[in-house]
Amino acid sequence: MALTKPNQQLRRDLKEAAALLKWSGVDLMQAAVRLSEAGQEEEARELLKIAASYQDAEDKLAGYADEVKSGKLMRTNSRYGLTP
Repeated sequence: MALTKPNQQLRRDLKEAAALLKWSGVDLMQAAVRLSEAGQEEEARELLKIAASYQDAEDKLAGYADEVKSGKLMRTNSRYGLTP
């Protein structure tokens, strides 16, 4: 079954948000490494915790995008003027 335009947009938006979280997590991990190298272990650990939470959220959003693709999850109202 083909996705409606609103559901296609929903899937794209979820995938985009997941990708942004992924790359933000990568940036945080790199910053954590620099902090650790500078001897700021506590701050580095905090950034690693945040990066891990980003990864969890990324996984959830990617899962929701898969549910949209399979038809298990769909947009029911039109917030942005799109019609089903």
